[in-house]
Amino acid sequence: MNLQIFGTKKCKDSKKAQLYFQERRIPFQFINLQEKEMSKGELRSILGSVKLDDLIDTESKVYEDKNLKYMVYDKEEALLTNPLLIKTPVVRDGKKATIGYVPEIWKQWIEDSKK
Repeated sequence: MNLQIFGTKKCKDSKKAQLYFQERRIPFQFINLQEKEMSKGELRSILGSVKLDDLIDTESKVYEDKNLKYMVYDKEEALLTNPLLIKTPVVRDGKKATIGYVPEIWKQWIEDSKK
């Protein structure tokens, strides 16, 4: 497994995701979206598993501040330039990715990696 967790230090679900993998002694890389933006390649890889619209956190302060509810905009570009628009955590293992806290899917990934 080659896990990456994209989130923020203040996000409770990001903390829970980290704890989930720590408890199982599975190494991961944590990317703090407050400090580092997601690369275009990382975003495209994630979009192979999840929908673009599902990645946008419509309840975030950035979404409200930029008044995106009423605007037409390039969603992919918005996520790349405003990483705090991304719903967290995004957990990625190669080409597979999830949004939010979904241990039932991660459990399957762990079982599949042992085969």
